Amino acid sequence: MDPLTHALSGALLVRATAPSPRRQVDLPLRTRVAAGFAAAAFPDLDFALRLIDTLTYLNWHQGPTHSLLLLPVWAWLLAHLFSRFWGKYHWKMFYLPACLGIAVHIAGDLITAYGLMLFAPISTQRFYLPFAFVIDPWFSAIIVAGLIASWIFPRAKIAAVVSLIILVGYVVFLWVLHDRALAVGHEYANSQVLRRAEVYVLPQPLSPFHWKIILRNDDTYHVALVNLWQSQKKFLQDSGVDFLKKMADAYQPLSAVSWQRMAQFGADFNESGLVREAWHQPVFASFRRFSVFPQLDRIDRQENKVCIWFFDLRFQFPGLPPSFRYGMCRESNYSLDWYIQRQQGTFWLD
Repeated sequence: MDPLTHALSGALLVRATAPSPRRQVDLPLRTRVAAGFAAAAFPDLDFALRLIDTLTYLNWHQGPTHSLLLLPVWAWLLAHLFSRFWGKYHWKMFYLPACLGIAVHIAGDLITAYGLMLFAPISTQRFYLPFAFVIDPWFSAIIVAGLIASWIFPRAKIAAVVSLIILVGYVVFLWVLHDRALAVGHEYANSQVLRRAEVYVLPQPLSPFHWKIILRNDDTYHVALVNLWQSQKKFLQDSGVDFLKKMADAYQPLSAVSWQRMAQFGADFNESGLVREAWHQPVFASFRRFSVFPQLDRIDRQENKVCIWFFDLRFQFPGLPPSFRYGMCRESNYSLDWYIQRQQGTFWLD
């Protein structure tokens, strides 16, 4: 999820679990909610790794700061920090809000497709339940509505509780859509007799009904963009239609879905040896660790220089160049010295 939604979700959860005013013996409500807001924003401080380089950030983002094992440690540190900031409250009063804020951040990222190192530092294995796109306006709107209602009725936490219940219901709804998209992928695999194919589905931007379905069969992908809500295919009549409309229309109903076949190392057999050589270079290990669905982008040749570019299918969206494209380059066909380069994408983080 985006950082603001994370922070707001922490404020909402802390508000929903706050003691009633008559029983409250620890923190004032506003202080408690502010602590939950800050704690829920905390795990994304690993963005500072971007100052080292992008690949370091990509490999360690949602790592130790998103660990369930380290959550008590981070909460303890934040509780002490909050105690110093507010001055007159003991750190133990902040510990539960800090735990809740970090926990809801972890839960929010768990339902996206990036993956969390839930058991760092013991394990770097990533876990994910890809139900929601990283920016989900409906998810954020439910949280904001709950906070606004809680602000209007500050003495009753029922608004925050109801908002959380609706939020859980929305996640269950996304789960149902995820399983529907997964079933579409399995149906296609069976129809094409792809017995060894692994089926994955990824939530997409603009609508909870937009999904990317990926079948991986050895070194070949079969990819489809589907709209689980739309019943009939739409045709664009106006060449001046806005960009977001064009992107949305790339996701087609099941009755008109088209599958794209993509060779991981390219369709040109004469080039595949060179592509594989570049892919397996030791210096490219950091990109290999990051990429889940690596795909050849293109091969650039300029005089004696050749660059072979790759991207991850998770970060390819209609109408946009792929994000986080990296390439292996060398100065001549006979050189053994490969080096890594990064291709600037659409967004600053690329």
